[in-house]
Amino acid sequence: MAEIDRLSAENEMLRSRLSGLTEAILRISEDLDLDVVLQEVVDGARILTDARYGAITTLDGAGELQDVLFSGLSPEDEQVVVGYGRGMELFRYLSGMDEPLRTSDFVAHLESVGFDGLEPQIGSFLGAQIRVRDRQVGAIFVGEKHDGSAFTHEDEETVEMFASQAAMALTNARRYGDEQRAKADLQALVSTSPVGVLVVDAASEEVVMANREARRLIGIGPEKGGFPVASLEPLRYKRMDGSQTAIEDLPFERALHADEMVQAEELVIVRPDGSEVATLINASSLRSEDGRLMTIIATIQDISPLEDLERLRAEFLAVVSHELRAPLTAIKGSAATVLGSLTTPDPAEVRQFFHIVEERADHMRDLINDLLDMTRIEAGTLSVTTEPADLVSIIDNAKNSFLGAGHQHQIKIDSMPNLPRVWADRQRIAQVLHNLFSNAAANSHEWSTITVEASLDDTHVAVSVTDEGAGIPPERLPLLFTKFSRTHREHPQPTGTGYGLGLAICKGIVEAHGGRIWAHSAGQNQGAQFTFTIPALDEPAAVIAPAEPGAGTVARAPAKVERILVVEDDPRALRYLRNTLSRAGYTPIVTSDPSELEHLLATEMPHLAVLDLVLPGTDAFELIRRSPKVLEVPVIIVSGRGDDQLVAKAFELGAADYIVKPFSPTELLARIAAALRRRAQSQHTEPYRLADLTVDYMTHTVTVAGRVVSLTPTEYKLLSELCTNAGRDLSYEQLLEAVWGDGASGDAQRVRTFVKDLRAKLGDDARRPTYILTVPSVGYRAAVP
Repeated sequence: MAEIDRLSAENEMLRSRLSGLTEAILRISEDLDLDVVLQEVVDGARILTDARYGAITTLDGAGELQDVLFSGLSPEDEQVVVGYGRGMELFRYLSGMDEPLRTSDFVAHLESVGFDGLEPQIGSFLGAQIRVRDRQVGAIFVGEKHDGSAFTHEDEETVEMFASQAAMALTNARRYGDEQRAKADLQALVSTSPVGVLVVDAASEEVVMANREARRLIGIGPEKGGFPVASLEPLRYKRMDGSQTAIEDLPFERALHADEMVQAEELVIVRPDGSEVATLINASSLRSEDGRLMTIIATIQDISPLEDLERLRAEFLAVVSHELRAPLTAIKGSAATVLGSLTTPDPAEVRQFFHIVEERADHMRDLINDLLDMTRIEAGTLSVTTEPADLVSIIDNAKNSFLGAGHQHQIKIDSMPNLPRVWADRQRIAQVLHNLFSNAAANSHEWSTITVEASLDDTHVAVSVTDEGAGIPPERLPLLFTKFSRTHREHPQPTGTGYGLGLAICKGIVEAHGGRIWAHSAGQNQGAQFTFTIPALDEPAAVIAPAEPGAGTVARAPAKVERILVVEDDPRALRYLRNTLSRAGYTPIVTSDPSELEHLLATEMPHLAVLDLVLPGTDAFELIRRSPKVLEVPVIIVSGRGDDQLVAKAFELGAADYIVKPFSPTELLARIAAALRRRAQSQHTEPYRLADLTVDYMTHTVTVAGRVVSLTPTEYKLLSELCTNAGRDLSYEQLLEAVWGDGASGDAQRVRTFVKDLRAKLGDDARRPTYILTVPSVGYRAAVP
């Protein structure tokens, strides 16, 4: 009877263990979020073994410690463990063991292998490895049973069985996270693509995906989800010659029903509202392994801008031909009249003919100069010789020159008092003003007023030229600064720079100075305003005496104290950057060896860094990842490539700016000044506000719903770092470097612990956070206000 009771008790205990193990396995399989799975695993191990404390570690592909997560420890005990001087080394030791570790005195065991002084004091301890196909990916640890007893062999078996299931759960969670990120990246790429994309399910003939550009082109709003292909039938389609196209002849219909691959077919889509858009369409089919038609993918590209450009080019050639032929006709006519006269012409009459020849020759010269300037702008070789200059005097001289040419308009100048001097090529900026004056005069009545305003705009001076003319249609504004474009299509004959180069030349000159130009018009008969910016010096114009123009050199700016670090392997480019910075008054620190970056950052303490994208054995992106300390100062990346993907990647990594070679000294200096100015202004940023949370950087106070939250200095520094980079994913390494500095590398658990405490103090639910968002396998991100 006693034996039966014993067996019954053992069976009941085994049943209870299996039931608990099953429940724990179900819990860790319910979610695919990695952080949640890690927490469920360590909590489940504690419940299965009735342990007070638990911890879990994970290893990366190289076997290095990746994550550490605790369970059951109070915040104070977590701080003690995290603050243990050899904490990371201890977890590497425990995670790297080949066999389970079970001991009744954990502290004594650690002391025997050289780890002294661990707090809190833990007696009984059990650790087991998490393996996937004989490869160790982590470990589970539990300590101190609630009843004070030691862990048993049965506990060890239970934890090992649970660890094998945890391995699958963690693998699935990581795979799911990777797939979700890849899916999100692909979805973002397709959604923001400038080419329309339609995906059609062949079985249901349903459009299952249409990105924003596709919806715009076919006139379907974003609120409409999937829709049948048949809903596209109300649209009308035409060939480029104007002939109608039947529905069955459409590219995606042919791909769907005739299994035909359609490439580069031009069609005009007539939307339901009657508007038309010229498109280039491709369509192809995707089949399953057994040959069954699965999906049709169609791409639709708007080629209207190309057609507009071709039309403008044809108009431009016609106008330039007229512009060259008309003065030649006048010159030849004047010469033929004098030479063909049977009697000696009157001297006054001859002088008049000479005036005509001179005026027409000047007109031809101006046209040819504009053509040459446009060519230089497109080739990136337009030269500007900049120097400190008084912008008001340049405006006044341009006004006098323009009115002296016979124009009847009134020009009113309104400039800000003590306007700073600018870095400018006087002649080129006068050319910009002359073109803008000519444009304003051509589009407004004689005797009307043209207003010129100049004011300080951050690190630049902004100049606006406003007329009282016909205004500019909204659809023309984006095209104004393109080659061949004119403000109004209805002007058949050119006036001034009306042959379509004046505004494009203005854009090239302004950008060569490191500025930008744009236009605004309130509508028809509301006039137009053209505004451009050029880099400003720090000193107001009244303080510095005018400087004489330099002979093709960049004048030395007032002395500065900023040190600029340059990493560039091309000797000529390095010399160019060093000389440009020296002449501008900066202190250049130059090197061609990227391995010296960290040493120079520590010893020279630069205020800004300029990194060439392509370097020996590495690139600027890898340098930033390897030495995130460089992001403590503004980083400007220079490159001969202007690909959108490279520019976007630079800003994602934290670069302050990206400059495409070749660039002028003016542009480089303007971008450096802007980056330094932004850094200085960032010291006094507006408070971060989101929902009930307010972080005031000026007073270092944090409030939630008006209640002041008490944070430690480290907690505030961590929260401030996240909020000042709101919307940007910050890795554990970046946060460790920014908040704790050198020596904290690899201690991701320290960040986890502080974030956990921060969330608790802010009332932020870790499972559905509002303020601090978890970026799986990366770090954290503050939500964008």
